Amino acid sequence: MSKVFFDTNVFIYMFEGLEPNRSRMLEIRKRMLDRGDRIVTSAMTLGEVLVKPTRLGQTSLIEQYDRAIRSTAQVVNFDAAVVWRYASLRATHTLRNADAIQLACAAHFGVDLFITNDKQLHKLDVPGIGFIAPLDKVPL
Repeated sequence: MSKVFFDTNVFIYMFEGLEPNRSRMLEIRKRMLDRGDRIVTSAMTLGEVLVKPTRLGQTSLIEQYDRAIRSTAQVVNFDAAVVWRYASLRATHTLRNADAIQLACAAHFGVDLFITNDKQLHKLDVPGIGFIAPLDKVPL
């Protein structure tokens, strides 16, 4: 069993039906279920996914996305236990705050794989994260 961190863009692909990424993610998710892998994401991901439906006043979609993420993923918090990893990432890499938060959360919880299509992150080696991969190179 592996712990796999889904970045915000991964959930958006699945929820908004953005092809071919949606189909690829559904395929990855099926393989994860077959293997008994766990999804991990951050509370920031949950917040980011809810921005668009909140802006549009789509209450039922907000509830649907919230329920879908919370029922399928371990949602981890960015808190005092994680901040030193965040500070280290920001000090040693040119990262946006949001990316450093995501990586710090994933590293703190010791994920095996971090899935994102953010090309800036693919080249990084982050202690606590087995490896970072784009959708088209996920080894599942």
